[in-house]
Amino acid sequence: MAAGEHPNSKLSIRLISKSIIKAANSNTPPSVLPVSNFDHLSGRYPVTIFYAYSKPSTGDFDSVINTIKTSLAETLDYFFPFAGRIVPNPESGELEILCNNEGIELIEASADVSITSLNFYDLNDSVKRVMLPSTTEIPLSVQVTSYACGGFSIAWSFDHLLADGNGFVKFLFLWSELARTGRIPAMPNHDRSIFRPRSPPSYGPLLDRTFTACTLHDVLAMPRNDISLKRMYYIHGSCIDRLQATVKEGVGVERTRTEAISAYLWKVLARSLGETDTECRMGWLVDGRPWMVSEPGEDLSDYVGNVVSMAVGEASTRELKEGSLSYVAGMVAQVIAEVKNKAHFLELLDWIECRRPEMVLARILLGLQGPAMVVSSCHNMPVMATDFGFGSPRLGTFNTALDAIGAGYVNLVSSGREDGSWFIFAFIWPRLALELESDPEQVFLPITVDYIGL
Repeated sequence: MAAGEHPNSKLSIRLISKSIIKAANSNTPPSVLPVSNFDHLSGRYPVTIFYAYSKPSTGDFDSVINTIKTSLAETLDYFFPFAGRIVPNPESGELEILCNNEGIELIEASADVSITSLNFYDLNDSVKRVMLPSTTEIPLSVQVTSYACGGFSIAWSFDHLLADGNGFVKFLFLWSELARTGRIPAMPNHDRSIFRPRSPPSYGPLLDRTFTACTLHDVLAMPRNDISLKRMYYIHGSCIDRLQATVKEGVGVERTRTEAISAYLWKVLARSLGETDTECRMGWLVDGRPWMVSEPGEDLSDYVGNVVSMAVGEASTRELKEGSLSYVAGMVAQVIAEVKNKAHFLELLDWIECRRPEMVLARILLGLQGPAMVVSSCHNMPVMATDFGFGSPRLGTFNTALDAIGAGYVNLVSSGREDGSWFIFAFIWPRLALELESDPEQVFLPITVDYIGL
């Protein structure tokens, strides 16, 4: 099937049932988990992780559902906050997580088409149509959908206040491990108290340049910027290797895969802009877990919550167009390096503390500074390692229920294959999609079922 075809125009999703899955150990007493300053920065944005699976070699859809229900209840014993509710503190009004085991919503559904007929290139025409409404008061819901071919999909919709992408991928990985092996290989850490602001607070001017206090009105009034397309792309591993080699040839310095792809994206973004757009920005979400350790040997990889900052670079469109790929990759690396250190994350904790309970946000996300794009690289996370005992997923992607955002967004995920290929989720504007897809280098390929392997 070629990209852009719409064979599923008559796609119909039937609701089978809705149920609540609670932690298996009901003896755990209720508790309150205050949100950290990092959680406060991430806010309450809806995020979806969608997986597509081929028909299992053994078992049927009932087997899938039974495994999901049983293993989810057991997993929630280790992720008790996920089975709770996000509520305002009765005195301060600030949000907190009430760990009361009210449970996760599980939606069972069926589709009258083959999963291979879904137009994954256009997520508004596939994932958006597959997803049924969930209960908004429940911060985490799961929808398991069967298809006429025997394949199935699993989609998790979660409130960003609970955790960042790293935290939720950890949840999915440990859950699938428990479902398949009967044990959990690592204990998650939910202790928000390890991220305390300092007294007195201290931070430099970079924080004010990158972040701002804002109101809900500011968020709702952000310019639409014509960011309306949700696309899935595929990048061959050999193509990423080629970009890295080109970058290294220019200056003799090796850059990461994320830096090489980001440099390419930034140059294409500049080419796609009109004459009146003289500058553009690019931001990178940076995980703070490697940098927030207190002593050598400490490991925060099992921390489940938000620990993310934003690195933001600004350049003229002329500089980006005329500069070599090596030059732009150097700019990318320099900007990211500014925040990949413990001092920055400690300053961020202090900066947020000085503004609570006000809403805070990265300025780039408000869309007020001209054309901009944010890159989130999840290629080092076990996104595709979610085998519940019925085979590994053929596709895994992040998505969002938001219809508009202030800056473009691109998420990089490893396909999990030995060839080093990546899946790309892109929430972008039409002229950028056209520029990417018409580029003779053919880096971003519109995804098809052949690339997915369904």
